Amino acid sequence: MNTKDEIAKVVNSVHRSLFTATKGKVGGRIMGMPALILTTTGRKSGARRQSMLTAPIMEDGRIVLVASYGGDDREPNWAGNVRANPDVDVTMDGGTKPMRAHIASAEERAELWPRVTARYKGYAGYQTKTEREIPLVILEPRS
Repeated sequence: MNTKDEIAKVVNSVHRSLFTATKGKVGGRIMGMPALILTTTGRKSGARRQSMLTAPIMEDGRIVLVASYGGDDREPNWAGNVRANPDVDVTMDGGTKPMRAHIASAEERAELWPRVTARYKGYAGYQTKTEREIPLVILEPRS
């Protein structure tokens, strides 16, 4: 694990603890966007993993996440977990709900990316730091 990974792990843990303890009253928004806890199943371990993320787009029960990892050349671990097991849980607004994730298709990304970067310009900056196309992950209610 490198220094960036270690820092991200600590920041994520502290934020998640505050968010959970206050039911989102503290840490419920980051950079003007709603914050949430995404719970995935580890693709190698099978263990439940939690990540604090922002949701630049939330509409009609759908949540859009950005697998940017701050513009790193590596995809965040949570995105790999979603690819392996799309059944996830989302905790926000004091509750948890089951959802199903998918990586946005080229067409979906083309429509969503301008909206994502309009919401938070930092995502456009992250894209310039890496040669990989930063995936968007779409969550929809699981029935």
